[in-house]
Amino acid sequence: MDSLTTSGGGSPHPGCRASDPPLAGRVNSAHVDHMDGLYHSRVLELAADISRVGRLTAPMGSSTKVSRVCGSTVTVDLNVSDGKISDLGMAVEACALGQAAAAILARHGVGASVEEIVAARDSLKAMIKEGGPPPEGRFWELRHLEGVRDYPPRHTSTMLAFEAAVAAIEQAQTALAPASGPG
Repeated sequence: MDSLTTSGGGSPHPGCRASDPPLAGRVNSAHVDHMDGLYHSRVLELAADISRVGRLTAPMGSSTKVSRVCGSTVTVDLNVSDGKISDLGMAVEACALGQAAAAILARHGVGASVEEIVAARDSLKAMIKEGGPPPEGRFWELRHLEGVRDYPPRHTSTMLAFEAAVAAIEQAQTALAPASGPG
């Protein structure tokens, strides 16, 4: 099986394997027009430009999340200092939607407070699953993923980077917590 599209290469069609036939040959034009709202130019620009790709050598927290629907995988490594993300690295093997969300996390994650990351995850989830308003603040560009709302099978892959980041934060916070026990 061919690997899924990853940052910096792969198929010119988002969410397709490099060996897949051209999109126009597989679907009707009405479907392509509808998909334009999902894979619009800003989503594709973000997906093609993920910074902070690569794993950290000694992260305080690390988490891998996988979409069982499409096989997309995102690993987030991070360090936390004074309640803020001080370093971030990622391994991203995902569709364009997962790549776009990862790119937004990579661009704005370092310097973000733990609360901002959690709020961005919660706002993204509410936007695509419950019709909530788009996220605001440093992660405002998640609004470009609003079209995912109409495609429930794509919800999980879109959430991977932020779900992994929150899990990695929780791991880092556990490592930072003072050891408790009989004293």
